Amino acid sequence: MAREPFCGAIPADRRYDPRYDMWVLHDGDKVVVGATSFGLFLAGKVIAFTAKPRGAQVEQGRGLGTVESAKTVIAVHAPLSFVLEEANELAEDRPQIINDDPYGGGWMARGTPLDWEAESAALVDAAAYVAHLRAMEPDARVEP
Repeated sequence: MAREPFCGAIPADRRYDPRYDMWVLHDGDKVVVGATSFGLFLAGKVIAFTAKPRGAQVEQGRGLGTVESAKTVIAVHAPLSFVLEEANELAEDRPQIINDDPYGGGWMARGTPLDWEAESAALVDAAAYVAHLRAMEPDARVEP
């Protein structure tokens, strides 16, 4: 049976890492990180999330935690290097929020970036991420 194509939002107010389907919201000297709705679509429904502990130094491309879906357990790769100052405890306690609100209450980690200027150059804007998404899923419907 064929699966339904992706249908979801890609907000314009953040940057994206197409390698790992993660988003970054840069807010002053802090960042908020989460999984994109497209990444969640590919992974399947998240049934558990565990972040690294507060104070962990997370390197770009390395794990900031794990998510478990019905399909598998997946390392959540950091889209940039940062010191993890706050994990989303609500998402750890009630992982359904990651599925329901990935760009709001379903964020995964907050922290201080270690090299924003250099590493943010590898991140793309929403339009470029949508182009990446459509290359992988031509029938995708992206909501505003």
